[in-house]
This record gives sequence, C-alpha cells and structure tokens, in this order.
Amino acid sequence: MKKIGLIVNPIAGMGGRVGLKGTDGQETLAKAKELGASQEAPEKANQALKELLPLKEDLLLLTAAGEMGESIGRELGFETSVLYHCENTCSGTDTINAAQRILEEKPDLLLFAGGDGTARDIYQGIGLEQGVVGIPAGVKIHSPVYANTPKDAGRLAKEYLEGKLTLLQDLEVVDIDEVSYREDRLITSLYGYLKVPVSNVLLQNKKAPTPLTQEASQRAIALDIIDHMAKDVAYIVGPGSTTQYVNKELGIPSTLLGVDVIRNRKLYLKDVTEKDLLRITNEFESVLIMTPTGGQGYLFGRGNQQISGNVLKQINKENIRILATTDKIAKLKGKPLRIYTGDDEADQRIVGYYRIKTGYGMEMMYPVRT
Repeated sequence: MKKIGLIVNPIAGMGGRVGLKGTDGQETLAKAKELGASQEAPEKANQALKELLPLKEDLLLLTAAGEMGESIGRELGFETSVLYHCENTCSGTDTINAAQRILEEKPDLLLFAGGDGTARDIYQGIGLEQGVVGIPAGVKIHSPVYANTPKDAGRLAKEYLEGKLTLLQDLEVVDIDEVSYREDRLITSLYGYLKVPVSNVLLQNKKAPTPLTQEASQRAIALDIIDHMAKDVAYIVGPGSTTQYVNKELGIPSTLLGVDVIRNRKLYLKDVTEKDLLRITNEFESVLIMTPTGGQGYLFGRGNQQISGNVLKQINKENIRILATTDKIAKLKGKPLRIYTGDDEADQRIVGYYRIKTGYGMEMMYPVRT
C-alpha cells in the first residue's frame, strides 16, 4: 500500500473574491470573513483527490484533522490516518507542523492545497526532503510547484504514484509582498525550493520571466549550499556579500570581512584566525565556501589571508565551493580567478577548473590560476 500526504490550507483563496489579494495574517482573514468570503480550498482539494479514486484501495491517506484534509479523505472513502490536530483556527504554523509530522511516515508523495504562502510553509516544514505537488487554491500562485488546475494536480500525483513519472525537479517557492501588492507594487521574493514530479503538461509555468535581482541570486546560491550540507562537516565561510547569505539564510551571525565556521547548520566559530582554521581542518572534514573579490577576481590571497597556504594543504581540492553570481563572473571578461597565498606549493595544488555555483542547481566551469 502506498502512502500519500494531504494538507489543506482551509483559508487559502478566501481573500480573492472580496478583493483583498490574499489572506496572509489574521487581520486580513478577519476582514475577508467580514466581507462575506467563503472557503474555496477544500473543494479544490476535493477535485484533486477525486483523480486518485482509481487507486483508492491501494492508498493510505496521511493528513491533518478536520478541514485540513481528514474531512475530504473520509468523504471520498480513502483509508485515512490523522497525524496532526490544530487548535482553534488553523494557521501557517499548523501547516508546517503537519508537514513535518507527515514526513516522519515517509509518504510516497505529499499533496498540499493553497497559494504561495502555503508553499512557503511547506518548504519551511520539509525543504527538499519530500516530493510534493501543489493544488492551486490561493489568490497568489506565482510558484511553479503548483499544477495548472486542481484536477491536474490529482492527475500528476496519480501518474507519479503509478510510476509513469519518475523524476523529481527542484522548483522555486516564490511569494509577493501582499501589502505592496495592495498598493499596486509587485515585489516578488524567492524563499526556497521544493521537489516536484517533472511534467511539462500538468505543471504551471513560472510567471513572467523577470530576472532575479542580485540579492535573489545570492539567496538562491546560499540555499543550494545549505540544502546539501552534510552532518558534522565544518563549513568554512570566507568573506564577501555572496558567501554571507549562507549565514543569513541559516539565521546565524556573520562576519562580512572575516571568516566564520558553520557545523551542523549552526555557528561553530566566528571571525576565526589561521590558527583556528588549522585546528579545525585537522579535527574535522572541512569544506571551503568562497567567493572571488569583485572585479579583481582573487579567490585566495586578497582579504582572506586567514585561509593560508598551510590551511589549504589540509583541505581536499574537491571540498572547495566557489560561489558567484553570473554578473560577477561576466565582469571578469573571461579572465581566470586568481590565487596567491605566497605558498607556491599550496597555490599549484589548488589551480584548475571548478564548478562555480551561480544559482540553485546552476553551475558553470571556470578556471583558477596563479
């Protein structure tokens, strides 16, 4: 028997018909109810789940109590296991908690109904640990993690469960600022990525291809690094605005012009010295996270002398991660990245071609020379 998760944000979409452009926040929800808004997400989740009725006898539905999924599952006759109960009015925190609880049961797929705010909560709850499909039910649906329609979401889930679709892709979770949107200003931000079955037919396209801002690109790069951090490894974060987004996205302090060490996604040591790094690289497997200096293109030997030749000799070349936006690389005009620590042996050991991270899941080959 296969297991499928279902989480419904029952208030998603309520602000649309009454002109509120979303329902983020209790104050907006109260206003939507005052204006006569009615629930729409449960019916849209129902439409999606009906597409799975042919598999009903072989499916176990993992969900949250009441209108967060249980009612729909039982109404359609699915064997239903309730893993989470919310108190009073369900909120985004309940979506996060329900997703984490369902994840513990290792479902084959997780369906969720809502909008971009709900997708953000799902990402916060499970990140890239679980394949998901979004059922479009909110006012704001900019994220490509959603199917074209609720029925398409059900069809996509069915094809994946039947093995007709096997690949998962990392797709963006984006959201707009509702306050600005109500003032006719569109400000879109990237919040993370979710794994979604690959389908060019059933998934919606991204919204208009607005280029990512410098900040959005740096955040995307940082999220890629964070999502692939290994347990107990020491991550040495070099100076620079791009690398510091790793600390920012983890919610830990950073040293813009210094070097920090992260271990198990927590700050292990701040603003370290060469002596600190020699001890750390001797004690733990270590990964260097570096960005070249803007314009000059120096990777080592300019502003990061703590990462000396002696330190580099204790780190595997394969454990050097270079982060840079495409704009920064373009400004080098084809010139290689440079290294000069004053230790010829260490420098020659580092030269070669590297995969530079320029976005989430995006890399380009580039040379490092002395």
